[in-house]
Amino acid sequence: MSAVMRARVGDARTEDAVGRSADHDDDRTGLRAKDLRVRLGQRDVLQGVNLAVGAGWTALVGPNGAGKSTLLRALAGLQAPSGGQVCLRGRPLQAVPAAERARHLAWLAQQGAVTGELTVRETVELGRIARLGLLGTPGPDDRRAVDAAMALTECTAWQQRRLHELSGGECQRVLLARVLATEAPLLLLDEPTTHLDAPHQVALTRLFRRLAHDTTAPRAVLTVLHDLPIALQADRLLVLDAGRLQVDGSPSDADVQAALIRTFGGAICIDNRTGGRPRVVLALDET
Repeated sequence: MSAVMRARVGDARTEDAVGRSADHDDDRTGLRAKDLRVRLGQRDVLQGVNLAVGAGWTALVGPNGAGKSTLLRALAGLQAPSGGQVCLRGRPLQAVPAAERARHLAWLAQQGAVTGELTVRETVELGRIARLGLLGTPGPDDRRAVDAAMALTECTAWQQRRLHELSGGECQRVLLARVLATEAPLLLLDEPTTHLDAPHQVALTRLFRRLAHDTTAPRAVLTVLHDLPIALQADRLLVLDAGRLQVDGSPSDADVQAALIRTFGGAICIDNRTGGRPRVVLALDET
């Protein structure tokens, strides 16, 4: 079967997979987009996206300008759709009060805002506002959540440093810790590996797996990624191009891989000969 034919079959399977997953949203983490559309200015950025997100690690990839960040913002309730709907745990997202939404859904921006005079710990503690409210007093459970989030992102050792003293990669880990401190069961992370060196990219990849497959409280982790080698380590791959979902499935599926190669214009190859998960390589030797 040719790559094009596989991609077409993959598109058909995507519709079926989206329908099946939408019917089986996890009551605790379920997030669903139905015919989601976003128009910015004169451009249709999202065009009829349907997907359901439950427990597990899902990676969202696509070329520059595909609409990935816009999709994540719409799913988080930060971008009003032009059409369609986003539902959280079976309810329209706009009908869920902000405080309740914050307890169930946490979002990390691609370029997170930081305040330079705050310490690392103070920044991570902001993640508990979703649980405490603005006037709440932190208790032992809050301190444990903050400690655990900093440990997971490896920033405990410098928790008293000011944000303006940190590198870009260190700041990114602090902002991720703030998201984790919310203890929200659904995490929407836009380019979480930005500014990170290779060891911390590996650590973060392992962390996503750990969060998604925790035996007591598995989380739904949806990450927008430009790092395709990391994306292929996810449980599920969403490929977005020109505002449309091209394929949705396992990174090991041949049809998903064919659609991924097609979407990136043949600039990548996928190596399945490693005996483990598939690997992405640039097609530098192709003529």
